[in-house]
Amino acid sequence: MTDQATDSDKAQPAPQAGGEEHAFSAEVGRLLDLVVHALYSEREIFLRELVANAADATDRRRFEALTDAARTLPEGAGVRIDPDKDARRLTISDDGAGMSKDELARNLGTIARSGTRAFGQELDKQKLGENAGDRPSLIGQFGVGFYAAFMVADHVDVVSRRAGSDEAWRWSSDGKGSFTLSPATRERPGTDIVLYIKEDADEFLDAWRLESIVRKWADHIAWPITIRRDGEDTPANAGTALWRKPKGEVTEEQLTEFYRHVSHNFDTPWATLHWHAEGTIEFTALLFIPGSRPFEFGEQVRDSRVRLHVRRMFITDDAALLPPWMRFVQGVVDTEDLPLNVSREMLQATPVLARIRKAVTNRVLNELRSRAKDAESYATFWDNFGPVLKEGIWDDAEYRTDLAGLARFRSSTEEGWTTLADYVSRMKDGQEAIYYLTGDNPDTLPASPQLEGFRARGIEVLLLSDPVDSFWPDRLGTFEGKALRSVSQGHADLDKFEAPQDDGARADLEALLPAMKAALGEAVSDVRGTNRLVGSAVVLSAAGQGPDLQLQRLLRRSGQAVPDQAPVLEINATHPLIRDLADRVARGESVADIALILLDIARIQDGESPKDPTAFANRLTATLTQIQG
Repeated sequence: MTDQATDSDKAQPAPQAGGEEHAFSAEVGRLLDLVVHALYSEREIFLRELVANAADATDRRRFEALTDAARTLPEGAGVRIDPDKDARRLTISDDGAGMSKDELARNLGTIARSGTRAFGQELDKQKLGENAGDRPSLIGQFGVGFYAAFMVADHVDVVSRRAGSDEAWRWSSDGKGSFTLSPATRERPGTDIVLYIKEDADEFLDAWRLESIVRKWADHIAWPITIRRDGEDTPANAGTALWRKPKGEVTEEQLTEFYRHVSHNFDTPWATLHWHAEGTIEFTALLFIPGSRPFEFGEQVRDSRVRLHVRRMFITDDAALLPPWMRFVQGVVDTEDLPLNVSREMLQATPVLARIRKAVTNRVLNELRSRAKDAESYATFWDNFGPVLKEGIWDDAEYRTDLAGLARFRSSTEEGWTTLADYVSRMKDGQEAIYYLTGDNPDTLPASPQLEGFRARGIEVLLLSDPVDSFWPDRLGTFEGKALRSVSQGHADLDKFEAPQDDGARADLEALLPAMKAALGEAVSDVRGTNRLVGSAVVLSAAGQGPDLQLQRLLRRSGQAVPDQAPVLEINATHPLIRDLADRVARGESVADIALILLDIARIQDGESPKDPTAFANRLTATLTQIQG
């Protein structure tokens, strides 16, 4: 163990007699400031770095022992963490390969130099490790992780004894431009790192806090990690990477427990994907699709939070391993091939990562295609996450067609969910478009006046009530050669199909239309007759070829600028009220108040409120009073 200070001077490192002072070989003041204040976003990362280094050193010694029995690991080798609140010291110890005096100077005296990386390069040079079982797992590749210790420590001592040597040396520094090397003692090979904790970092002297950090960042390191608590070394990590086990050795109970651990949910996963990919890239994945929609899921950020591990070590959950429209997927991807940048929190934009993303995304899509064959089970998934998956139709050109095939919809003619492919198979002869209606309320959409003409002619309409439904149809454009068209913009198509029989009584609109347009003024862009109404008197439609009314409303609610384009009021010439209004105009009577009431009724039918609710109520009350009189 470390040659530590006396009880009378516990808060400070012991002075090192005869120590050799060395200047850091880089602009250490600037670089250490970068490491401490900018490189890592969380102070707790220091423990991950030091534990990872200790695990690497132990792996290295195990590998060296294959050819040198003098370096054989002792029984019970692992990583030990010992917090001492009274002395304000935190010690991380290992039984690894250790370092000689020269290695301490080289590896800890030069920023961004890594003994681990050099060791890996030496293995490559010697063409060792071609058998994956022979080569140790090496995490540290950039050599700056050790300096994260200065985020929480005023001073750091490293006491190390090289395996196969009787000498031990102490490296000591306050991180301000120089370090000292001096002789030390250590009973057996390995390394102790002693951190003299800063006044504002007391939390890192608490055993429970340290255990939570280990559980979060290093739970699956293969070597046992213990924390000294109440005079005993207590286990702090599971030490087994569940995803690395063969599928046949993992029980459903273990999978469910792990799913709840990584997702912080309490349900049972709807689907579990566990596989090992080999070939040009190699990785293992254990992913879950939740069985229920997490609380406040819609308020989460759109980024995927699948955890990225490298050689079992948790690196980040911010690697965007899946696209945003798969952010409901939880789990772990662990790779041997991925290079990391110096921070370990920001991943390099490497082709390897891009290939992993693509492979993982395709695997999840294949799972969804397979499970979609069970309509009842897939309906549960779609109720939970369908709106999220449809975001991909809007914003991901690569997977747009695949997602359109997986999408499910309510319909004006079918019970339950249907697909675009099923809709196309039921299209009427001569029908060239897939018609849809968007709205806010799925319960009221089936009764919308917008559907009347289509329903009367036996034309199916898809009923879309998620906010994203106002966006993706235009982006998708077509499906199996059939254009997607909103019913509010597809009314002209109805002329191609035989109209339902009526009693032949129709209003003469020649005088009524200009009279209503004059009464409504700039509130509408036009008033015209329509053939898409059967039982309703009026309906609104968008003017021109711009966004339909539902999309305009959504854009306004989100604070986006929408062209000030008044809607078109369409009227049903066969409706008794419209015939009565036409007769009034023919007699020279005013229809202004009723025209305004009808416009507000059309707005209400379309999910809006009257522009002036009080004026609407007054006009309606006055009209009803006249009728009663």
